[in-house]
Amino acid sequence: MKRTTLSLIAVATALAAVTGLASLTAPDGTAAPQAKAPTRLPVERAGMVCPAPSTSEVAETLYTSYTPPGTGAAQSAPSGGRTEQPTARLLPAASTTTSGTGKKPKAPKAPATVTAPGKPVTAEADGPAVPALAGSATGTLAPGWTVQQTTVVPAGGARGLLGLSCGAPDTDFWFPAASTAKERQDYVHLTNPDDAAAVADIELYGPEGPLKSQFTDGIPVPARSTVPVLLSTLTGEAAQQAVTVHVTTRSGRIGAAVGAADDKLGSDWIAPAADPASRAVLPGIPADATSVRLVAFAPGNEDADLKVQLVSATGTIVPAGAGSLHLKSGMTASVDLPDLTRGEGGSLLLTPSDPKKPTPFVAALRVVRGKGENTEIAFVPAAAAVSGRATVADNRAKATTLSLTAPEAAAQVKVTASAGSGAGTPVSRTVTVKEGTTTTLTDLVPQGLKGSYAITVEPVSGGKVYAARTLALPQDGTPMFTIQTFVDDRGTVEVPTAHQNLGVLD
Repeated sequence: MKRTTLSLIAVATALAAVTGLASLTAPDGTAAPQAKAPTRLPVERAGMVCPAPSTSEVAETLYTSYTPPGTGAAQSAPSGGRTEQPTARLLPAASTTTSGTGKKPKAPKAPATVTAPGKPVTAEADGPAVPALAGSATGTLAPGWTVQQTTVVPAGGARGLLGLSCGAPDTDFWFPAASTAKERQDYVHLTNPDDAAAVADIELYGPEGPLKSQFTDGIPVPARSTVPVLLSTLTGEAAQQAVTVHVTTRSGRIGAAVGAADDKLGSDWIAPAADPASRAVLPGIPADATSVRLVAFAPGNEDADLKVQLVSATGTIVPAGAGSLHLKSGMTASVDLPDLTRGEGGSLLLTPSDPKKPTPFVAALRVVRGKGENTEIAFVPAAAAVSGRATVADNRAKATTLSLTAPEAAAQVKVTASAGSGAGTPVSRTVTVKEGTTTTLTDLVPQGLKGSYAITVEPVSGGKVYAARTLALPQDGTPMFTIQTFVDDRGTVEVPTAHQNLGVLD
């Protein structure tokens, strides 16, 4: 998924610098110097969208907002000479749809406003009328700004622990592992943070191919509003256990996430999967998972044959009876992976069966913990490698497990547990992940912790690393949990350097 984090301020500053150089320096007849490599600068503005958390009367939602230290953007100085103070805050969408509750939307008790890098802030909001939120961060608070939305629904058909790292608005999203089955209530939430209306298209792909849509003209998403759409109402075709959802915009940009609720298993958010690629890593499968279902989809014109492997703590293995998966072009495929972990957590690795025939695909997992009536579900989308830095907020003492996977080559990463939202001293550790293995951490907690904290992962050396965080908050015998993959925060952006060429003015 594309994430537009390029700061217009940074670009304007770079262009102004180039223009000034050209106006003050005359050519001397010598050959123009070769352009230097682009410079990476901190972004100066970042946007975020959080969907409406729940329609349950007993829902309890916590927002955690955090900017990691260490990548300070210069504060912008307007023409008046004053320096703007950096901000990072979330506000409710002005006209949030409340899904028929009839209640006026209300904001969190206090806006989750970050005042300085390095310390998370939290805000609570309870009940069914909490609106979708949109926000932005500027100046020194923009690089790496992240927001976690965590909701506990202790009872009812949508009971569960629902976690989501709020995302940047975009124009293209993939959601494997959704469903239109009778026992599932899956809503795709479309949130428009901008002042102009957007129009979105939602395509559904089942095991036999595209599902005929009843909305051919697109779905309007008014400015500063959110629209939840029940997937089963989009098509008149038979219910499907596993579908792939593709959300695009004809105009404007939106935030998108799928809220999935199973009558028997529990509920959670499905976050967007990584862009279609010929290989995928799905990190963070818990050691005690009782059921794992893989859902994948090849959007192009070519079929894909995939090799399925589990990257565990001791090495990479082929699951018994499920070592391969064939994807027909344009059709969603799913396969249950029984006894996948065998008491050892890990990550799923999908690669082409024939390396000479790579075919792009998207993938996600539905993971179940518990048995009988005491079950809970979570979803793990295919993740991109952490290339610069990535953060997941709202971690709790004795409830957080960090998974780090290096499928191709050994790697070292720096892992930092931030200060707590109430109190606590940050701690960091350099972790070595052996080639073809998954390393889990459960003991990296700030000293003197009060409240929740953020975890930041930064590559140091070696191969690619994929990461996920599991938050487990059991209630009344139900092993409630949620899994968030680490998405690179794009805290810096490449700004090209240039040399004078007054010939363009002739």
